[in-house]
Parts: sequence; C-alpha cells; structure tokens
Amino acid sequence: MGARKELILIEQIISYIFPNVCGICGKICENSLCPSCSVKLKKIAKYEIESISNKNFSYLAYLFKYSGIIREKLIVYKTFSKIIIKNKKICRFIKSYDIIISVPIHKKRFRQRGYNQSELLAREISRNLEVPIEKEVLIKTKNNNAQSTLNKSERIKNTIDVYAIINSEKVKNKKVLLVDDIYTTGSTANECSRMLKQAGASEIAVLTIAKD
Repeated sequence: MGARKELILIEQIISYIFPNVCGICGKICENSLCPSCSVKLKKIAKYEIESISNKNFSYLAYLFKYSGIIREKLIVYKTFSKIIIKNKKICRFIKSYDIIISVPIHKKRFRQRGYNQSELLAREISRNLEVPIEKEVLIKTKNNNAQSTLNKSERIKNTIDVYAIINSEKVKNKKVLLVDDIYTTGSTANECSRMLKQAGASEIAVLTIAKD
C-alpha cells in the first residue's frame, strides 16, 4: 500500500472513531456546524461594520451580539471562523487590510490555558483569506486581571502599560486588522490600537466574533 493510501486510510479511521460534531449542538455532522444550527445563527447574525471616531481604531466589525448561545459557545473558534469566511461583506472588509494581528495574552496565561483563542481565530481567517498574519509584533508584558472581572473604569486602567511592540517595521505604513474574540468596552482594542499607531500603522480596524 502506498504512503498516500495509508494516510487516507488513517484519516478515515480517525474520522470514524472521532467524527466531526457541530460546534454548537454537539451532534455528528460533516462540518463543524450542522444545518439546523446554521439556520439559527443566520437568524441572529449581525455582520456589522461600525465606523469609530472616538478611539484609536477606525472600524469595528462583529458577527453577533454577545448573548445567549453566542456567550455559551464562543470558545468554538473554528465554527465562527467558518461563518466569517462565508460572509462576502466581512471577507471584503478583511481583505482590504494588509496584515492581521491578534490581541495577545500573557505568556503565563498562555501556559495555563494552552492557547490564545484570538490567535487561533486569526490564523484560520489568514489561512482561508490569504491575508498575512503577524505574530511577533504586539505582545502582552503584564499578566493583569481579566477584563471580565472589572467594571468600565477599572477596565480602562487595567489595560494601560500592558502591551508593547516588537519588530515595529512589520506594521509601519500598513493597514492592520486587529482580531479579538469579544468586544465589551473597547479598552483592550483601544490600547492595542494605540500601540500599533505609535509603531506606524496607517490604519487599524478591529474584528470580533461578538459585541457586548
């Protein structure tokens, strides 16, 4: 048996033992989103692109309001990345930017959690839409309190002097799409955008799955 046939056979065995399931309801399906849940999400999808005038970024694009099933299932990044790349309006918006950068988490939190959801989402978008992703640019230097535990005024203070730029030449004169999973007060996105502006980015927009 050739190497390719062996690989196909292994993939078939794995898919039999570990079949694809819908990221929302958990039922077995061919993709990460079953037809029934796809219809449900289409009914509540917003696909909004808002112009922003009072922050360090120009636009905010998001798919859903942060409530109900979205709040419960936000961790299923692959499901939401597929929803993003199937929407022509959002895809055109993403492709108008030169590079993608995800909101970073501190290395200590990364070790505890094992992943950065914003980065995973950014990678999927980059791979499918062929917009380059830059990972060694924006870093988190302080393991501050989780934003979800704070009120609005505390969140603003909590993001100050938390992020830094390395390899600033990678963003100079570039249109940057900053990817995060949730947008609440905008404090994190605003501070990250401020650092990217200081590094010479010509324009910054924010893309999130959900807006609170």
